[in-house]
This record gives sequence, structure tokens and C-alpha cells, in this order.
Amino acid sequence: MSAWIPAPLRQFGKRLRGAANHQSELLGWFEDKAQSRGYQLSQGQRRVIECMAEQLVQLEQGQPRSLYLYGSVGRGKSWLLDGFFQAVPVEAKQRLHFHDFFARLHQGMHCHRALDDALRATLDELVGDCRVLCFDEFHVHDIGDAMLLTRLFKALFARGVFLLVTSNYAPEGLLPNPLYHERFLPVIRLINSAMQVLEVGGDTDFRSLPANREHQRFTQGHYVWPGNAEQRQALNVPAQCPVMLEVNKRPLRALATDGRRVVLAFDDLCEKATAVIDYLVLAGQYDEWIIDGLDDLSECSLAAQQRFVNLVDVLYDQDRQLTLIGTRPLEESLGGPLADLMRTRSRLGQLHQTGL
Repeated sequence: MSAWIPAPLRQFGKRLRGAANHQSELLGWFEDKAQSRGYQLSQGQRRVIECMAEQLVQLEQGQPRSLYLYGSVGRGKSWLLDGFFQAVPVEAKQRLHFHDFFARLHQGMHCHRALDDALRATLDELVGDCRVLCFDEFHVHDIGDAMLLTRLFKALFARGVFLLVTSNYAPEGLLPNPLYHERFLPVIRLINSAMQVLEVGGDTDFRSLPANREHQRFTQGHYVWPGNAEQRQALNVPAQCPVMLEVNKRPLRALATDGRRVVLAFDDLCEKATAVIDYLVLAGQYDEWIIDGLDDLSECSLAAQQRFVNLVDVLYDQDRQLTLIGTRPLEESLGGPLADLMRTRSRLGQLHQTGL
């Protein structure tokens, strides 16, 4: 639910500055959009919208409180974030997928490592004088990332940046690994003290509703199994002609390239030491992706599973067309213990599925 916020909401956001009934106006706008697609806002969504409207007014007065939205997949978190972003009546704002931002943050910290304050220099480049920063799909699984997050959040709040964050996890559920969770508690305390934490609840998975299909990503893509010659011909999959790509100064094998199309092996993307920043670079070069060779994800290493989750997140957020070729039905291919796989299953479930 992230692709149907029209440009006119920008004008609505400007009207909020002097509007006494700002809450009812913003709530009414979201209600109209929901009703036009045949469903009602959940109570959790209504509460979030009311809080968003309050913060729009507080933003004008220079006293907003950042928001942290969490809930299960398909509850409309990204849709709410996009609506708020459009309504914010300031130019100095950015809406980013957290994968994208954090990968570039690491890259910047490495480039500026010789400076006394590499984080400050990196944030100057990434956010500049941004007043409103919206992070979609916030999560953390690595203790190294967790330690940097404490510094990042403190630095953003010190700059006076208003944050709106969406996540599948409540703050207490971040970095659940018991080996590291205690070391992450300072970030959890910071989130709970500096941000208003709201659950986007409800029993409906909005992605599953037929009326939303046309507004979702991946709906033009395909999942095919077992990937025989007839299926590949029907999808016009280029014949294999392996080529070595250079991605962030490292080699990566492609099975074939054809203009803005690329064919890549699952093993090369996920079993090798690739990273989110690599997927972002490739997403900038290729609009149509064909990933060949997905088998049973549960049999892969946890690192490979996490890379696959990250890869799907990047392709989804960058709105790239995906054809995924597996050896078995999709529901039998996406096993594994990672909680983030819930999001991956939901997104890949939007692909057109063809099997034998």
C-alpha cells in the first residue's frame, strides 16, 4: 500500500498550516482513499493518522515529536508514511528505504574514516539540512549496525530532524538475538524516550485485497518453476552468456545481460559475500531482473537467507521488474527461521506464479 498517494496531497499539506480542523481533514483524506478501494481504515491506522496530523502542526511550531510505526506486513505502514510525506509542507524532506540509507551511511563512514567526525561529514552529504526524514522498513540484525544506530539517532535528533520510521518490529523486538540484544538496549531506550511509538494493527492484510493489486509492485513479475526450456522461452529469458560485472570494485558474475535486463544466479547473489550497496548499484543499472536457481531457502546459510531478504527489499523499493526461477513451488521455497521472511513471502506472493 505505498504507491497511490497523488500529487494534490502536497497542496493539502500546505493548507494544514492554518487549518483548525487539520485532524479531520487528514483523516478524511485517508478515509476517502480507503473507501474508494472498498475497505475501512483500521483503528490502528486512524490513531496513527490523528497523531500524524498533530505532528504536522507541531512541525510548524518547531516542536514535533518523531514517530515510530510498527506492525505486521500488509497493515498499511508504508502507505501511511507516504501520505504523511506528501502532506509535510516543507521542502527539506527525504523519504528513504532504510536499507538504502544505511548502506550509504556505511559507505560514507568508510570514505571519511580519517576525519575526526566521520558520522557528521557523512550526514552532511546524505541529509544536509533535511528537517523531515522518513525511513521505511527499519530493522537491525547485526551488532555492528546496532552500535552505529545509537550514534546515528543521537546525531539526527541533535540536528533537530523529525523522524518517521516504519518497522515490522516493536522497538523491544529489534535485534532479537539474545547474544546481542542487551547491547542494543540503549537504542531501544532512545527510541522509546524520543519518539512516539504506535502500532499499526488490524486483522486485514491490505496487500491481499484485489482492489490493491494494481497499486502494488512486483505484480508485473513472475515466479516460475521448475524453469524448463518452454517456460524460459515464454518469458523470453536470454540465453546464458556469462559476463563478469564490476560492482563496487568487485567482480560479480552475470549469466547474461541484454540492455537494461540482467540474468543473475541465486548463488552468485546470495551465497557470495554481496551487500545491499551492491544490489543498489545493480538496481540503478538494470530495470528488469531475472534471478535463476532458487531452491529451498531453508537449506541455505542464515547469511544467504538474509541477503535474499535484503535483495527482495531493494528490488521492491526500487520498483524493479522481477522474474524469479525456482525448482519448486514458491511456498515450498521460502522456508527459514528469519522473521523478515514474512515480508519477503508477502512481496514475492504478488508475482504471477507458473508451475508444473
